[in-house]
Amino acid sequence: MTFGTIFLVYWLLAAAHGPDAFERAQFFMGSWYGQLVLLGVSFSLFYHLANGIRHLMWDSGYGFELSVLRLTGVVVVISAFALTILTWTIAYMRAGIL
Repeated sequence: MTFGTIFLVYWLLAAAHGPDAFERAQFFMGSWYGQLVLLGVSFSLFYHLANGIRHLMWDSGYGFELSVLRLTGVVVVISAFALTILTWTIAYMRAGIL
């Protein structure tokens, strides 16, 4: 998440510094390694979101049984993958790539 925030700040600073800097930032983010970093950042964001919801359940006093802990752990990982795939699929469809 920290790396993703630094990535976002770089992109915003490039936009503030003018068209040449922004073009370089866009080129980096559009390259295969930039897309890979963005994919990892988006997975990290969705994992953090899903696990935060899990922690809210714990704060309410639910889900402390071992079987529920294991199940919700799997649900967190699967939902993070599913939300990442869904987000990237929609983004690529809107961009006309898919």
